[in-house]
Amino acid sequence: MERIEEVLIALRRVIRATDLHSKYLAKTTGLTAPQILLMQTLRDRGEITIGELAGDISLSQATVTTILDRLEKRGYVYRARSQADKRKVHAHLTDQGFEALKSAPMPLQDQFTRQFADLQEWEQSMILSSLQRVAQMMDAQHIDASPFLDVGTLDRQYSAQDNAAYNATGDSKPGRS
Repeated sequence: MERIEEVLIALRRVIRATDLHSKYLAKTTGLTAPQILLMQTLRDRGEITIGELAGDISLSQATVTTILDRLEKRGYVYRARSQADKRKVHAHLTDQGFEALKSAPMPLQDQFTRQFADLQEWEQSMILSSLQRVAQMMDAQHIDASPFLDVGTLDRQYSAQDNAAYNATGDSKPGRS
């Protein structure tokens, strides 16, 4: 096998693992990785403004607001005006949101982050440099991206149709190709 084929296969495996994990999250929780990360941040930080939340998870305030809208409709979060400064709105996790997080699997980037942190600094630099070069080679260096290993839009909502499509693949867990 030529090197280019090996590189393309490795890229495809990364894309496929990300896709399968996204579908696994949707099937088991009905949540996206960004929704889970947002809820984890609310759990860990407690009372937090929408702007602070957006900064913590590296998303725009508009995207965070859209994600919060979806989570609020499901009863996982609520928003309340600050008692100290009525101009500020704080997001909070509900009891139902806490329960959903207890059973939620770990987002793929959490697993990756732990393993990446265990690498030596030179290995981390090599991986970063290589991936930045690959992005450049694919003319993707200017595409806006957040630090989530997830596919699709960040504020999507999964439907029964999505779950049926996932089940039709025959994949039982993420990471299979």
